[in-house]
Amino acid sequence: MPGSEIYEHFLALHTRTGGLVMPNAWDGLSALMLADAGFEAIGTSSAALAATLGRLDGRHAVSRQEHLDHAALLARLTGLPINGDFEDGYGETAQDVAATVEAAVDAGLAGIGIEDTSGDPRRPLRPFDEAVDRVRHAVAAARGRIVVTGRTDNFLQSRPDLDDTLRRLTAFAEAGADVLYAPFPPDLAAVTAIVQAVAPKPVNVVVSPVDRTLSVAELQQAGVRRISLGVSLYAHTMGALQQAAAALAAGDLATATTGPSFGRLARLLAPKA
Repeated sequence: MPGSEIYEHFLALHTRTGGLVMPNAWDGLSALMLADAGFEAIGTSSAALAATLGRLDGRHAVSRQEHLDHAALLARLTGLPINGDFEDGYGETAQDVAATVEAAVDAGLAGIGIEDTSGDPRRPLRPFDEAVDRVRHAVAAARGRIVVTGRTDNFLQSRPDLDDTLRRLTAFAEAGADVLYAPFPPDLAAVTAIVQAVAPKPVNVVVSPVDRTLSVAELQQAGVRRISLGVSLYAHTMGALQQAAAALAAGDLATATTGPSFGRLARLLAPKA
């Protein structure tokens, strides 16, 4: 499917009534299981991908090429639109961001996120003008071939500044970002404020791991058009492994070996005719 068709299809999922739930996969089998469950698009997770490689998530813990190869694998296996959680665009300059977007288009991705983190603990977010310029370059490189998500990490960086969050997201929207995103909004009021500030452009929300009280229906009613899970599904899976390991250590083979049969997994992994 040409880049423009992937773009139009993926963006259309955001703009339909209710939008979409876009879970995040971390390997080929997890992507196939999510596709088999009926999800229509999948996101990568930089944190989950790093963990599968034995690395702690952080700025460029996974290289651009590693992430591109991973995302391309998910796309090839599932045939679904894949949104890449590509951190700050893998580069110091706006031109580097543009090159990453071009590479993502070439890899067949449907979407790419560009965040405003700096990697500098003294000033975790890039200055406003620089952050906007990076999104602008991403949009120019995309040229209607890949959905660009403009993301600010105020809340994620323990900077509960809703006004600055709205200012950044509004500027990203004006720079041409297709989707806007501020991870871990503190409450539904903040979610609603974000949706209203950038309307009619769609908003992605990932709910804080501390506050899981909001439902998909409540977020959709607030106007959210894309709900992602970040590292949460991977952490859930690791929690199940932790419980199984504890049961095994206690001598409980039955509890430790529950789950899908390998035959079931093999059927998902078998090449499709």
